[in-house]
Amino acid sequence: MNEQIRIIAELDRVIHEPARLMIVAILSEVEEADFLYLLRETGMSKGNLSSHLSRLEASQYVEVTKTYRGKIQMTLCRLTDDGRAAFDQYRVALKASLEAIDSRSPGSRVQPSPAF
Repeated sequence: MNEQIRIIAELDRVIHEPARLMIVAILSEVEEADFLYLLRETGMSKGNLSSHLSRLEASQYVEVTKTYRGKIQMTLCRLTDDGRAAFDQYRVALKASLEAIDSRSPGSRVQPSPAF
């Protein structure tokens, strides 16, 4: 397996899933976000967003807290330090892999074997 493919194969699967990648990318740009904000920004259903947040929370990438503003309960989400570090590592690995793929000359690519 060449280096570029190995890097892609080893990407953090928790973050790499498109819905979770969207959530982590949004949270990486803010201190914290409430559930309704994430709902609007991602376009996910409540159940889908909740499920992905639970997966990120189980991986200790996101911290979810319940709080009150007056009598209204709010669910606040923020990236943990581990989550920020994992997202930074994910971005570096993906960028390096894509740059390595882009730098390969077309002649250096191995041709697939003909089908029998």
